[in-house]
Amino acid sequence: MGNPFDLNDAAAYAAWRERKLDTAPRRIEDILVAIDDPRAMTVAERNALLERCATTNMALYTSKTVGQADKEIPRQLGRQIGLFSLDSNYLSDEDGISPLAVADENDPTKRRGEFIPYTDKPIRWHTDGYYNPPERTVRAVLLHCVQSAVEGGDNRLLDHELAYILLRDENPDFIRALMASDVMIIPARDENRPEQPGTVFSVDASGHLHMRYTARTKSIVWRQDAATQAALGALERLLASDTPWNLHGRLEPGMGLICNNLLHDRSGFRDAPEKRRLLYRARYYERISGADGR
Repeated sequence: MGNPFDLNDAAAYAAWRERKLDTAPRRIEDILVAIDDPRAMTVAERNALLERCATTNMALYTSKTVGQADKEIPRQLGRQIGLFSLDSNYLSDEDGISPLAVADENDPTKRRGEFIPYTDKPIRWHTDGYYNPPERTVRAVLLHCVQSAVEGGDNRLLDHELAYILLRDENPDFIRALMASDVMIIPARDENRPEQPGTVFSVDASGHLHMRYTARTKSIVWRQDAATQAALGALERLLASDTPWNLHGRLEPGMGLICNNLLHDRSGFRDAPEKRRLLYRARYYERISGADGR
């Protein structure tokens, strides 16, 4: 079978690349699945989600849970697709699920407003948990929308495997540089979060590609050698372009996204007193396995 992520295995890469590009979605509708109740999916609904994740690393769903502020919606959906190990952090609620909304004086952590996901500001391209140590790698993310904003809050999505293809096709040395074990360093925040070096691209024990990245410029240290800077520049140009595989949309009430922690961003948004954006975010250490066992 070979290893498509081995830079010396051109045949395996070519075969995988052809399959990947043949099945890559070009419209948001290509990854959309209608679900009655995410807390109790039918076999057909579950398989439809898993089949899309198996080929595209993502799926969107619509549901009839409009207006229900119930954390069991993402929790039970996650369990039905093999996601159990939540990545709890000091900004999430005690149950490990984060309510993404503009923080106010009622914030139980008293710190959420210091971090962009809990503001109405735009968020640049990233994958989740890029600051985590390897033993807490975030492999899957689930977002469920309770309420959308009055305006904005859109997302762009790009399968990280397609980003890998575009970079490798341009120059395999870009991949080689971005697989270095210390190419991207997250400086220490305090004694509870020491300095965290790591790769951008890596391959896990099951042979799946993982990406660790943020386009933010603060609290990030990149290797300064010429190879790294060339690769980083190529990645930044790619993310600034409108590839045929960039998907764009906005989660509306009752909708959700499940993905294998792919590249995504968020536009800024505007709330109103009677309509405040609220999404539930669950991040997992497991990867979503497709209906074909991939």
